[in-house]
Amino acid sequence: MKKNVTIEKRKTFRHGDLRNALMASGLEMARVGGPNAVILREATRQAGVSPNAAYRHFASQAELLDAVRSACLSQLAAAIEEELAKSRPGRDPQAFARKSLRAIGMGYLGFALGEPGMFRTAFSVPPAVDSPNPANTGSMGLNPFQLLSLALDRMQESGLLSKKDRKDAEYLAWSTVHGLALLALEGPLHKMPQEMVLALGERLVIMVEHGLS
Repeated sequence: MKKNVTIEKRKTFRHGDLRNALMASGLEMARVGGPNAVILREATRQAGVSPNAAYRHFASQAELLDAVRSACLSQLAAAIEEELAKSRPGRDPQAFARKSLRAIGMGYLGFALGEPGMFRTAFSVPPAVDSPNPANTGSMGLNPFQLLSLALDRMQESGLLSKKDRKDAEYLAWSTVHGLALLALEGPLHKMPQEMVLALGERLVIMVEHGLS
């Protein structure tokens, strides 16, 4: 007579793609709770592996957070590219340049409001602003700062910006839109409806555009 044998499932297992599983868990934690929620031990628990297994891919909590940060920055770049793709070059290069700059600002602000946890994480352990982003998934392979530079270059090439005014203009435009994003996420504007923040953002980007040119 055969006995019924119950085989207990292993609590840990070898994961065929453990790094991606840990990253997926890390990204979800960032989305829900921002950078402070990205915990290596919790990522291993969600992936169903022992903590020791994770160390082959991420030697520390800081390494996982940096990888997740890079991925969040990539998501931001992709959101900006999506806005950029809505405008096509036409016969008026100045109009195209203006639309490009506005797309950068609105893509940036829209991502901040739509994915606040990932937005905070993207800037939690920042490298140099112009350094390449190895996790960038955008088709252009540029980080948000470089995409802003691209739009400003278009403004200069179209005659909207002089060489003198073009110099370091990224920092002026970036700090302005980033400031509004922070005011809306964790400052005195945090209770303002998103549609109002976006409407202010559109006016702000136009103000930046006119201020630069």
